Amino acid sequence: MRLATLAVSALSVAALSASAAAARDAIRVVGSSTVFPYTQAVAEQFVNNTGAPSPIVESTGTGGGMKIFCAGIGEAHPDVTGASRAMKRSEWDLCISNGVDDISEALIGYDGLSIAISRQNDFDWDLTLGQVYLALAAQVPVNGEWVDNPYRKWSEIDPSLPDVEILAFGPPPTSGTRDAFVELAMHAGCEELDYVKNGGFDSKWVKENCSRMRTDGPFVEAGENDNLIVQRLEADPHAIGIFGYSFLYENLDRLKPVNIEGVEPSLETIADKSYPISRPLYIYVKNPHRGVIPYLEEFIEEYMSEEALGPDGYLAERGLVTLPDDLRAEVQDRVLNAEPMEPPAE
Repeated sequence: MRLATLAVSALSVAALSASAAAARDAIRVVGSSTVFPYTQAVAEQFVNNTGAPSPIVESTGTGGGMKIFCAGIGEAHPDVTGASRAMKRSEWDLCISNGVDDISEALIGYDGLSIAISRQNDFDWDLTLGQVYLALAAQVPVNGEWVDNPYRKWSEIDPSLPDVEILAFGPPPTSGTRDAFVELAMHAGCEELDYVKNGGFDSKWVKENCSRMRTDGPFVEAGENDNLIVQRLEADPHAIGIFGYSFLYENLDRLKPVNIEGVEPSLETIADKSYPISRPLYIYVKNPHRGVIPYLEEFIEEYMSEEALGPDGYLAERGLVTLPDDLRAEVQDRVLNAEPMEPPAE
């Protein structure tokens, strides 16, 4: 079986070599909207250093990027995908089924999931995860019953909150930001509620009942372009937006953070995990494309460089929370040597 797999892989690489040389000379990257600006920054530096054609970097969302990345080997398929969560086993299985069986995984750093509001809004926002859940979930407890969410104003959740309509712009289901927000904010917020704590409900119940965002108006799926969310927040000072910390970091002149559980998102609070909604960021590299797609190896070297990933690197200047020195060195060594990743857990 192993010999057959190697034979198929060899044929795939041979086909890739023949087609890629004639078909494209630009590196192609897809994936997470949160990882997108970091990859763009690496692409710009890479072009400045090498004079190579500009990589094509697309913001498709983590889930969408995985589907495209795992569709096959060859010039028609991307070389790299960004992800705001680790690859799922189902995505790994899709890759394997399409012959994408040699992938390097790079944890590039950490990011906080920020909730932000326009600087025109003068309220001192500080929400618990329970309040976030009650505002945005499809179903909530009311008078001891689990019902469709009736709350329309923040003040209905807590009288100390503003008497304004709930309106939140957030990521769609294809986004890794959405996956992470559901897991880190919605599930955790649901678990804070007395109905859940006192009801003896386990994590399986929480996952089954607390994962759906409401679809009756207060939560609006704003697509994969986080810049559009920033524009909408400026247009409506009472609306909140949900996106990666890097977008808040880059727009602090126009937006301000909503504190969560009394903690403001920052490079320091995300790094020390005191900010409760933080997550890892990844890129995945299709190793059979190395040495075939022009300049891909040099692009990966730039991405893994200290100038990019280090604590004083240009990605940190854009809001990436960098890895500890020992972990970063381990990741760099593994990816530069094209070591294949282990299959994700079931």
